[in-house]
Amino acid sequence: MVPKRCVGIKGMTAPARGHTEIYDADGETKIGEVTNGTSSPCLKQSISMGYIETTSSKVGMEEMMKIRNKMQKSKIVKMLFMESCNYRVPE
Repeated sequence: MVPKRCVGIKGMTAPARGHTEIYDADGETKIGEVTNGTSSPCLKQSISMGYIETTSSKVGMEEMMKIRNKMQKSKIVKMLFMESCNYRVPE
C-alpha cells in the first residue's frame, strides 16, 4: 500500500466532487482521489480536498483531475485556503 496524505487543491474550472480521480502533471498516472469539493464564493474559484501519494504532495505541485471525463489542471495548496479573519487582541 502506498502512503497517502490529505492535501488542499484549487485551480479547477469546474468543482471536483467526491471520488474524482487525481493524476500526475502528465495526466497518465493516477496518484489519488478527491474526498470532497465545492465552489468557494469567497475565493471565487473551485476548491477541494483529497488524498494523494506522499511523493506528489508538495505545495505548489501541479496535477490533473478527471472531472466529467475531461482532464483539468489543478494545483496543490495549503489546507487553509484563505487567511483567517478572526480578530486577535494584541499582546
